[in-house]
Amino acid sequence: MPAMKQQIISFTVNGEPRDIAVAPNRSLLDALRDEAGLTGTKKGCDVGECGSCTIIMNGQPVNACLVLAMEAEGSEITTVEGLQSPDGTPHPLQECFMRCGAAQCGFCTPGILVAAKALLDDNPAPTVDEIRFAIAGNICRCTGYTKIIDAISMAAPAGEHAMRDARGEVTQ
Repeated sequence: MPAMKQQIISFTVNGEPRDIAVAPNRSLLDALRDEAGLTGTKKGCDVGECGSCTIIMNGQPVNACLVLAMEAEGSEITTVEGLQSPDGTPHPLQECFMRCGAAQCGFCTPGILVAAKALLDDNPAPTVDEIRFAIAGNICRCTGYTKIIDAISMAAPAGEHAMRDARGEVTQ
């Protein structure tokens, strides 16, 4: 079977305009990783079940494996690489994840960080239930989610900034 003819798509990724050539059947996940070189977005299940490929597209968290690259034409996209400042300073979410020990193997972490950013952009003071709902599409096989939820709570600009101590008790 002959290769599909590539087409140029234009979009903004992490604040930078990009033009990339992709085949019409190429997923946005594969285009971001392979053509754009943004490998922070992980390829887990490739069927929209695990959330490892979560990105923000036009203000909404989406599974990049379920979006054709062609559908991203004209879109504004944020990947995990776009969270840190241009000078390399980690985003407050990244700082809180490190402080709370919220990442273990790290495979799910980029998708959870991006989903959490989308939540905090929309709701600067989420409840624990709202945090759980926002990251429900992200599977972590290493943690019990407690430290992840603590880190997101701590990063919330208008939140209570609580975290658990070694005994599991909430501290301020």
